[in-house]
Amino acid sequence: MTSEKFQNIIIKYLNKQASVMELEALEKWLEEDATHQKYFINYVKINYLIDLNLKEFDTHLAQQKLETFIKKEKKVRKLKRTSVFISYAAAIALLLSVGYFYFNTNELTENTIEIPSEKITLTLENGNIKVLEEDGSFTIQDAKGTVLGNQKGNELVYEAKDGIEKLVYNTLKVPYGKRFAVVLSDGTKVTLNAGTSLKYPVRFLKGQNRQVFIESGEAYFDVTKDENHPFIVQNNNVNVRVLGTQFNVSAYPEDATISTVLVEGAVNLYATDVAYDVTKATLLKPGFKADWNSKLQKATIEKADIEIHTAWINGKIILKHMKFNSIIKKLERHYNVEITNNDSDLGEEFITATFDTETIDQVFDVINEIHPINYQINGNKILINKLKK
Repeated sequence: MTSEKFQNIIIKYLNKQASVMELEALEKWLEEDATHQKYFINYVKINYLIDLNLKEFDTHLAQQKLETFIKKEKKVRKLKRTSVFISYAAAIALLLSVGYFYFNTNELTENTIEIPSEKITLTLENGNIKVLEEDGSFTIQDAKGTVLGNQKGNELVYEAKDGIEKLVYNTLKVPYGKRFAVVLSDGTKVTLNAGTSLKYPVRFLKGQNRQVFIESGEAYFDVTKDENHPFIVQNNNVNVRVLGTQFNVSAYPEDATISTVLVEGAVNLYATDVAYDVTKATLLKPGFKADWNSKLQKATIEKADIEIHTAWINGKIILKHMKFNSIIKKLERHYNVEITNNDSDLGEEFITATFDTETIDQVFDVINEIHPINYQINGNKILINKLKK
């Protein structure tokens, strides 16, 4: 099997969910080739929970804990064969070497650990970072080991847990080229577009507002109605306050305004540095869009084409009479590419098109039919130059 096919087994191993047969297969695969061991180490380095506050890595203590776990597992499963122990031992040796590498070399310290930018990540309350695979599974726990929720494919689902008395936050980050969703503890579903970071409580508290923070990017909110606990989406400059509704917020840092499009219900917008006053807040009605100007601290409201602003949820890009310069960033986010346009005429050209399952190559084939262009695609970089006359 290929390395890619072993990802699920490795994930199960890290979460202590691998079966006997899976562990045996993993052991055999690791012994087949040194490149498999290297792949395993690199995968663990990226995907295992990294405690950014940890100063020292106690290899001896870690080994003792892992061996205790192994003995416990053997006793529970009443295994007669020793291959399972060998499977665990082989993987442990590699895992411990990873831990030693993290904290005992000058090449990679706690301040220089970098997670690939194309990975979806979940930052937990203690600063640990978990990389999420879009088809993976993961149990979300707090510092005490209490289960808060689970990953189910491309969605995180949090439980409504009792006993939590203070606000504890997780942060979900989605890179360019991907989408992901989270169901909050109150049942509210938030779908995150490419290039989005959302900070939210693992559980909302009784008697307090339900407040989340969209640090950057775009998200679609389907808010569970609760008249006693208003739901507030906060960006650096504007608050969007609702009781229960569906709306889209776009707050990319490179955009001039923060846009809120209301699908149903009602929302109020007001500056983050002032107290909420329903008589002074800007009311937005369904089918309209509010563009919040951070400098002027006010919103401009206009009729909106809902489909255009929400098509991304289903992986689509709908363009209606938009200048090419205005859609470059949309394409970059959606396809995780970098576009350099040296054709000023193309930049002013209006484009109308709908893209769904098309690749970036096919997208540019369509654009080339609308307006002939001279372009080169090299990996994730696209260079556009003027056509020679």
